[in-house]
Amino acid sequence: MSTVIEKHLQGMDDTELAAMLRAEYLRKLTRYKKVDETYRKKYGMKFEQFESRNIVADRDYSWEVESDSQQWETVVDGIETMLSKLKEIGIEAF
Repeated sequence: MSTVIEKHLQGMDDTELAAMLRAEYLRKLTRYKKVDETYRKKYGMKFEQFESRNIVADRDYSWEVESDSQQWETVVDGIETMLSKLKEIGIEAF
């Protein structure tokens, strides 16, 4: 399978590769932002506030809140990573 991918990538110029990466990064960024917004609505705050207010402890370390915290942290990291990746290929995202 890797040889098929390698052949496909070798046949692409920089513009095509950048367009492919841009589309993938934007797809992931959109997904991460959608999940972030879901948690913002659920808890009525941004992740930074959620962390600084120690909501997990405040809610007695319930499985749901701990799970949300871990997933939300992953999403926030994902947003930062995708924004960084977009910047690397010369695209300033919103």
